[in-house]
Amino acid sequence: MASDPMTAFFQLHRDLPREGPGEPADVAWATELAALAPNAQMADVACGPGGDIAALLAAAPEGHVTALDKTAHFVDAVRADWGTDGRVTALKADMARIHNSYDLIWCAGAVYFMGVTAALNAWRKSLTKNGVIAFSEACWFTDAPSERAQSLFATEYPTMTDEAGVQAQIAEAGYEVLGTRRLSDAAWEAYFGPLDERIAKLTPDADPALKAVLDEAWEEADCWRTHRNEYGYLLSVVRPK
Repeated sequence: MASDPMTAFFQLHRDLPREGPGEPADVAWATELAALAPNAQMADVACGPGGDIAALLAAAPEGHVTALDKTAHFVDAVRADWGTDGRVTALKADMARIHNSYDLIWCAGAVYFMGVTAALNAWRKSLTKNGVIAFSEACWFTDAPSERAQSLFATEYPTMTDEAGVQAQIAEAGYEVLGTRRLSDAAWEAYFGPLDERIAKLTPDADPALKAVLDEAWEEADCWRTHRNEYGYLLSVVRPK
């Protein structure tokens, strides 16, 4: 039986360690900049399968991570991995509606669903007095991206801006920037490497729906590897003024 697009998507992504670029060094850098206490309360917003939870707990080993995602499959994956650890709570929740108070709100690659300014405004009420938000946002690194790179983002993220544009959106929300850095090649390969292996495994027996998903994922990886100097993720650590 042919699969539908959503089934095909999860067939490709099921049990992958990450749903986007990132590495423990990103979390370590952000949490050090945030000067987190060992018992910090943290939210991992749009957590996916929980690829950053271990690094967050390494930064605050006596703390707690509330992992939030609207996709039940990812919440189940986090619970399967962390269900016996009292320092982690996984919840099926909308990223636009965060409750409780956190010393750090971490969001890897998902702010674009809301927009930088809207997300920062919505999450302000959920920060402790000295709380910070760390998020990674796709942006252009050049004023003249290739046609291929532009085509990749034309549908999914037509309003993608450059680093200055991200900074402007942060300022519009009334936040100050504690620091920024671009995600490394290693962070991208931490996502694309396992994805490559899964694509190779699934391709021989793929039905049309799955093949379309595999082709799209291959193009995403190959485009970045070819045009990595044109775009990437900017990790920003910010705090309300």
